[in-house]
Amino acid sequence: MKIRNAEILCVGTEILIGDIVNTNAAFISEKLALMGISQYYQAAVGDNPVRLENAIREALGRCDLLIMSGGLGPTYDDLTKETAAKCMGRRLVLNEEALENIKKIFAFRGKEMTRNNEKQAYIPEGSTVFQNGAGTAPGCAIEDFENGKIIIMLPGPPFELKKMFSEQVMPYLTRFTDKHFVSKNVNIFGMGESEVESRLKGFMEDSVNPSIAPYCGDGEVRLRVTASSKTVEECESLVTGAIERIKASEVGSVIYGVDTTLARALVDKLSAFKKTVAVAESCTGGLISKRITDVSGSSAVLGYGVVTYANEAKVKLLSVKPETLEKYGAVSEHTAREMALGVRAISGSDIGIATTGIAGPGGGTAEKPVGLVYLGVASDKGVRVIKLMLKGDRDRVRVLASSNALAEALREI
Repeated sequence: MKIRNAEILCVGTEILIGDIVNTNAAFISEKLALMGISQYYQAAVGDNPVRLENAIREALGRCDLLIMSGGLGPTYDDLTKETAAKCMGRRLVLNEEALENIKKIFAFRGKEMTRNNEKQAYIPEGSTVFQNGAGTAPGCAIEDFENGKIIIMLPGPPFELKKMFSEQVMPYLTRFTDKHFVSKNVNIFGMGESEVESRLKGFMEDSVNPSIAPYCGDGEVRLRVTASSKTVEECESLVTGAIERIKASEVGSVIYGVDTTLARALVDKLSAFKKTVAVAESCTGGLISKRITDVSGSSAVLGYGVVTYANEAKVKLLSVKPETLEKYGAVSEHTAREMALGVRAISGSDIGIATTGIAGPGGGTAEKPVGLVYLGVASDKGVRVIKLMLKGDRDRVRVLASSNALAEALREI
């Protein structure tokens, strides 16, 4: 049997009412694409047996492989296995290995296993079982090779699903496909989506394998380069070649990495050059430091991170001159310059970054409107200040200001 196309069906009323974000579908989609398995439909359905059965039967009418997540737990409304088994004409049978695993987990936690947890160990007869290495509910694949149909059921918690899919489901699926996909993302900051597309339009239009698709984020552009072939090695070669051409183009100067983030790229480059950075934040309120410290290994490169929201803090901690604040104001090129110099001096870091601005929604004037941000960068090369005019609500202004700060620190290195 060869899988021609797949569908994803995520089960849970909490998804439909917006109580949780459905990250499982995005993860599964990415992995299916890497394996060369196409999909044309995705859906979410609540914990209702009639609607769930209808959704399963409709999906099986269109696809060869149906991947479901959620509804495998011990409670009365966990109905995925029962409903899928009914649709495939199977009965549920006890899987002793799954039951033992569940008992061991409860024993390890020092908790008594209630009787309803045994429900998780019942699997549709004849299924391939995926034992849960991160939780209690096992997954499984119900196979109907005569009719060319497979249903794979996975637990809902993302950590459990990702581990099970990566370690067990992907190897299982390799027997049903002879094509591989490899995708990599070229990360760009400092050039808008329309300009990137304009400069690369001919190359992008001519590129069929690999294909090149632009995606726009908050102040960033991502070029997804995807190749397909019978071997992963050939895919990698095709993707690498395309990325090298992109780097050699007019867009090359604003590429900050491949499959990374601004914060990750900054930490990596600081580590490679054995340099450190210190951050003084006013309008960004600690967001730059937060993004840097989200990256493992950042403790080796982040010297100081201080939030000097009040003018008094700018003077006391960063040695910003009171006369500078009085003459030019907190939101000014002069204050940003002194903040960057000050944080570099007190920390002894190689690079000092500072932000001061008006994030809104209030506080703006005709001379200094909401979205005005000054970004200071100090190093042994001197000090420079970048004036930004950012659009959006308070959160977006702060995110864009922090992204620009990370990008400027990268450029300074």
